[in-house]
Parts: sequence; structure tokens; C-alpha cells
Amino acid sequence: MEDKSIIIKKVKKVQGGGHHGGSWKVAFADFMTGMMAFFLLMWLVNMTTKPQKEKLAHYFQEYSIFGEGGAGGKTEMISKDQALPETAVTITNTPVSSDAEGEASAASLEQFKEQLQQEVEQQLAELKDQVRIEVFGGGVKVDIMDKEGNPMFPLASTALTASGQKILKVLCDNIKTTSNLIEIEGHTDAITYAKREFGNWELSTARASAARLELEKNGIPPNRLLRVSGYAATVPIIKENPYDPRNRRISLRLYPDKKGAPPTQPQVKPQPPPPSQTAPQTPQSVPQVQPRRLE
Repeated sequence: MEDKSIIIKKVKKVQGGGHHGGSWKVAFADFMTGMMAFFLLMWLVNMTTKPQKEKLAHYFQEYSIFGEGGAGGKTEMISKDQALPETAVTITNTPVSSDAEGEASAASLEQFKEQLQQEVEQQLAELKDQVRIEVFGGGVKVDIMDKEGNPMFPLASTALTASGQKILKVLCDNIKTTSNLIEIEGHTDAITYAKREFGNWELSTARASAARLELEKNGIPPNRLLRVSGYAATVPIIKENPYDPRNRRISLRLYPDKKGAPPTQPQVKPQPPPPSQTAPQTPQSVPQVQPRRLE
């Protein structure tokens, strides 16, 4: 009898598109989604005006009052016992303007700056060298600087001097007749302090808040304030000498109203009477500190 061997043949069936399957469709869809997002981003960048880009850059450079800051520091800017609920005012409806309105607004901002400069020279003749006014992208900036022998705030204090109050009074008399929105910035020099609990960040923020109270006392409504913030010594005017007293200043950024219209020109005020000789009052809601200077 012949031996009969049984042969078993196995056949593999290939289904679909072989080893490809349908995974390429998922990868292609991800690629198309990424390309769509990229071109959408390019379109948004192209449609954004220069003043809007500058405002976005300024917003992301902004120091948060209650955020972490400093060189690796993780302490809060102001303790909850010291801070007021309205110390940090942040409003997202920053005024913007179209390209056509931007050109007309630039000329109007320059005129507004010249008008303010004229008022300062007429009413603050003895203090005019401590007030610097300039036009920046989207608004007008007013720097109120310290001077050797005539500071806006006493050393390590948050109480405005008589000179500081007088300058803010003249500026408010011209600003409150407009519809401009306002940002308040506090700046210090590079002198450091022995106490880590209260340094230049806290001092600059507290001084900005003191200026806010002075503006409100002189007729500026709170709903016109965009932001109140402190920068410590990070943005000096005199970069070659960070200890220069002019770096200690309060800055007011004045923006056109929400519709992007140019700022209304301030009315010319008569010469005010000389200020009384009474001592300047300390804002009740701003803490007083006396940090020691490092030797």
C-alpha cells in the first residue's frame, strides 16, 4: 500500500489596502488641520494694525499685581491685608482703531500732546522739567519724574508730596474734560532694600495706587481706568544710570475712547491760585513703609 501524505496549505487573506489600512487618512486630516490653523494665524497677523500689535505686546509685558514676579520670587506683590479690592483694575476692552482712523488719530494725538505741554508750561513753570509728555503707538504718555531735592514721593513712602499733588491736579483738570482711558504705572530706581517682604515691586505698585486715588479725588471717574500696575526698576528712563532719581516716576498712558476716536482737546483753564502750605495728606488706604537701604 502506498503511503499517502496529507498536505495542508495555509492561505493568508489580505483585507483592505494591505498594510496601509486607513491610518493615512487620519494623518492627512491632521496635516490639513494644521495648515488651516497656520494660514488662519497668518491672516490674523496681517489684519492686525500696528497700534493693536503694540497694545498686545504691552499687555503681555504687563506685570500682574498679584502674580509672581521679581528674580525668582514667589511671594505676592501686596499682602491681602494691605491691598484694596480695586487696587488692580484690568479691563479687556482696550481701545483700538482701524488703519484709516489711525492716521487721523496720530495727528490728533500730537495736537493733544502739544496742548498738554502748553498747559504744563503755563501752570507748572517751576515743575515743568519734571513732566515729560510724548506720543506713543495708540496714545499719549505723561511721565512725572523725581528730581534731586524735589521728589514726587519721600524716600520709601507712598504719600504724594505737595509737588506731586500739584502736578496731578493740573493734569487732571485737562484730562477729565476728555473721554480718554488711562493706565497708571509706578516705577522706581534700582536701589534695593534689606527687607524682602517689601521691595521695589511693592513700592512701585503702592505708589501707582496712591496716584490712582489722587486722580479720583481730582474728578477722574474709576470707570476710565484701564490698569494700575508697578514695574519696579525694570523700565528705567535713564538706562545708563539706573540709580538716577528721574527713574522714580509715575507714568500716565492716555488712550482714545473705546470707539477709537481721537481724544477731545482739553479746555484752557485760568491760572490756578498758589497751593496752600498745609502738609500733604496721606491716602488712608495705602500702607506706609520704611524699608532700610542696603549699604
